[in-house]
Amino acid sequence: MRRAGIEVVTAGLKEGPVRCSRGTVIVPDTTIDAIMDHEFDAVVLPGGLPGADHLEADERVRQLLRRHAESGHLTGAICAAPKVLAAAGLLEGKRATSYPGVLDAIQPPGTTVTGAPVEIDGRVITSRGPGTAMDFALTLIEHLLGPEARNKVEEPLVRP
Repeated sequence: MRRAGIEVVTAGLKEGPVRCSRGTVIVPDTTIDAIMDHEFDAVVLPGGLPGADHLEADERVRQLLRRHAESGHLTGAICAAPKVLAAAGLLEGKRATSYPGVLDAIQPPGTTVTGAPVEIDGRVITSRGPGTAMDFALTLIEHLLGPEARNKVEEPLVRP
């Protein structure tokens, strides 16, 4: 996203570093409380467990997602995080994908789980997991800036 010139703001549920599922530590730019009243072109959730569980359990995340979706902005989630979109009611009547078994386990009402690497349904974009992360990011770029921006970022990546 940053390669495309998109301003990216990462927000944690609380202040301080976040330890991810494989031990990677990320230092968010800010907290969710600090950005709750901001308007963004997209709100995109990272995957992994237990991170997606923490996002799903946080009412602030659901509020932020609903507000952005109601405003017509893009929402996205990868890996286990599409279940957070489901908890916010954003997958009803939509096609979506997730890490294998995540959405199947909760069977969100009115959601068609496709198993596609990346699924686009209106202003909701979901993806399967680490192996589809690059396709997910490029799809987000395309939806935010257009196909030319996607191609400009993708070409120097030397993808097969």
